[in-house]
Amino acid sequence: MVVKLERPDLAKLREELIDQQRGFMITLATLEKNLLTQLSEAEGDILENVPLIENLEESKRISDDIGIKVIAAKETEVNIMETSEN
Repeated sequence: MVVKLERPDLAKLREELIDQQRGFMITLATLEKNLLTQLSEAEGDILENVPLIENLEESKRISDDIGIKVIAAKETEVNIMETSEN
């Protein structure tokens, strides 16, 4: 890849973004698995299951945070591609 030869700093940043995205996918899959496990094991009214509700709120917060970071990563990726084309 031309970027790797001409701009190793951009190539490194791009690789870091790819690793970061992979980490996000793993985190989201783990959150989903944990929530589904808690839901399947819940007894009684799930609306009264405080640990489940807290986990749901924390999962939502983490998911929203990852969403923001994904948008920033996509913008950075576009900037890398534009820089590499010039």
